[in-house]
Amino acid sequence: MTRNRFENKVAVITGAASGIGAATARLLAREGAHVVLADLNDNGGASIAADLGPTAMAVKCDVSSAGDVQALIKAAVERHGRIDILFNNAGIGSFGTSVEIQPAEWERVIAIDLHSVYYACHYAIPHMPRGSAIVNTASISGLGGDYRFAAYNAAKGAVVNYTRALAVDHGRDGIRVNALCPGLVETPITAGVQQLPGLREEWLRRIPMERAAQPEEMARVVAFLASDDASYVTGTIMVADGGRTAHTGQPEVARFALPPETQ
Repeated sequence: MTRNRFENKVAVITGAASGIGAATARLLAREGAHVVLADLNDNGGASIAADLGPTAMAVKCDVSSAGDVQALIKAAVERHGRIDILFNNAGIGSFGTSVEIQPAEWERVIAIDLHSVYYACHYAIPHMPRGSAIVNTASISGLGGDYRFAAYNAAKGAVVNYTRALAVDHGRDGIRVNALCPGLVETPITAGVQQLPGLREEWLRRIPMERAAQPEEMARVVAFLASDDASYVTGTIMVADGGRTAHTGQPEVARFALPPETQ
């Protein structure tokens, strides 16, 4: 049975043309939301908006540009009069230590993964009534360090604490703010990396559930955080990683230490 938690709610989603953003747009629309899909890939966003029907709209948006994000929020408000849900989901990654990564690339990652969240909140919050919700896509990479992923770690770690700051500042306004920290998710962004020989097996070996998540699984977490089901949840960093961060990283010592017949 389809729920209608978002009937007549207005939801703005960045990075909405694929992956978690697209899955969330479909889920919120299915439950009654008027969805504004923002992505640099305007064809992808427009295609999904067309599938969702006349209450959905797509806006081409470079989230690293304050002007583009301001225009996105203006378009949403001009059409709907307000914003009830803001899902800051756009993001990129880039390999390199702090020595390897060049300043321009560092700034690009920070602009897309962190500054975009500030821009969207800065322009959207004045148009968000009491009872609204913001969800920011962070990452388990915002909770610790990865090898040669310094810019992404820095940006997503900042999103985690910025989410807490937003929750503290705007709780009195009746606006809830939470972050989603996904682990490995089957998206177009991770698909290419997973084709590297041996990497997928190594990745899955570190996940207790021994599989990657589907975008729809992340969308259901976002929908919970955006809905009245989470009416007293704010400032929370919701980890959805199949148990990856619950594991200490130690090898399964018993498999090596105990006799084979006890395995």
